[in-house]
Amino acid sequence: MSKIIECVPNFSEGRRPEIIDKIVSAIQSVQGVVLLDKEMNADHNRAVVSFIGEPSNIVEAAFQGCKKASELIDLTVHQGEHPRMGATDVIPFIPISNVTMEECVYLAKELGKRIADELKIPVYLYEAAATRAHCIDLANIRKGEFEGLKTAIKTDPTRAPDFGKPELHPTAGATVVGARFPLIAYNINLNTTDLSIAKKIAKAIRFRDGGYRYAKALGFAIKEKNCVQVSINMTNYLGTPLFRVFETVKREAEQYGVTIKESEIVGLTPEKALIDSAVYYLQLDEFKPEQILESKLQGGKSKGIEDFLFEVSQSTPTPGGGSCAALSGAIGASLLLMVTNITLAKPESDEITKEFTPIKATLAKVQKRFYEYISLDAESFNKVMKAYKLPKATDEEKAKRTEAIQQALKDACAIPEKVFDLAKETIFLSQSIAAKGNKNTISDVGVAVSSLKTAMEGGRLNVLINLKTIKDRNYIDEKISKIEKSLSVVENVITDINRTIENKL
Repeated sequence: MSKIIECVPNFSEGRRPEIIDKIVSAIQSVQGVVLLDKEMNADHNRAVVSFIGEPSNIVEAAFQGCKKASELIDLTVHQGEHPRMGATDVIPFIPISNVTMEECVYLAKELGKRIADELKIPVYLYEAAATRAHCIDLANIRKGEFEGLKTAIKTDPTRAPDFGKPELHPTAGATVVGARFPLIAYNINLNTTDLSIAKKIAKAIRFRDGGYRYAKALGFAIKEKNCVQVSINMTNYLGTPLFRVFETVKREAEQYGVTIKESEIVGLTPEKALIDSAVYYLQLDEFKPEQILESKLQGGKSKGIEDFLFEVSQSTPTPGGGSCAALSGAIGASLLLMVTNITLAKPESDEITKEFTPIKATLAKVQKRFYEYISLDAESFNKVMKAYKLPKATDEEKAKRTEAIQQALKDACAIPEKVFDLAKETIFLSQSIAAKGNKNTISDVGVAVSSLKTAMEGGRLNVLINLKTIKDRNYIDEKISKIEKSLSVVENVITDINRTIENKL
């Protein structure tokens, strides 16, 4: 498959396997789709199905699953712990390979219109496909659930669907369709039956109540296991890693004299999310994905760089220059780390070992930070685009939109500024490496410094492009002054390093 999209519909049925089997059969009746997983939970009374396909068949498969669910699931008699508003509650499209988020948004709108037109089920658009700011968050759309939405959809204009009439389907309710980053459904079970504890912890970690930016959480009673659960949707495992949420839940639970019983992942999860957790808890030094045996057995080289370059080449604004600047920084840091490792393998003296060992540890952290900035830069720009799409019909809406745009632009400055600063700090660090590193790797130091200089310049340019539409003059002057001072200092350092390199060559 040249273009791969994942679809992960959630169905309001977790107690009758025969119903989900029929829905899955309807999905698989579409040629070209591949079923990845299906999970059922009796307490939540909910099933999560995951399948992949190309754009040409993924919409058809999602529609057939939704149609079959509308025939077999009756929300008027449905009860479960998990909030729901539709027989097919939510259908997200997720770009996996050679597909942009914009393409997934287009498909979400195509599917939403078809569900409304042919099945008479009202459809809301959420996440990247949302047409209204308050609909980005699924929780806002689902507020009141099936029962509460019966009236709200008719009387509250803000609760009107994006497609279809403002009235629920009698038994299938409403469906939410959208496009999003890969989500991890992560549950943590506690050794208590006190539901209030789970709800307090959920509130402490979820973003809308001041918690982690990419965590949504609720507290549930899990009668089957005689415990309570903090049920979490991790909407961006790079921005908010699993291990950090786990540790926070653990600490919060200890306040109430409660321990963690177990945790679970529902459905599929990106490999990196688990690798990052393993690296954290095992304190692995410089662990690389290539060290995983199964990765070697399943085809050797990763196509991560190839996929990234393809995405950059497309007619979409992200990933763009900011992400590429971060990648240049990561390449520079990686080369310096290589030189450091070679130098430490056969150190010329104890002094070299003593000096280069902490440099090695610092570069490992720098490399990881640059890597994180690649995706964070694209994400910050996408937020700017979302701010520009906010409504502007009234003076109040215009004011809120302007405020949101200005804040998003400042946030968009933050990542390239961090790339700039980190590249500068790493160039300073490379002075010792150029002077005392293994002489056979001096050309690698030169390439590393050139890459880091590119990262600095790329970061600078991306800060400037965002400053162009910021109205806060003091903020602009502060950023420009800081960059200019840093450039004047680092240029002299680069000149000295290049002189050292040329002399050794």
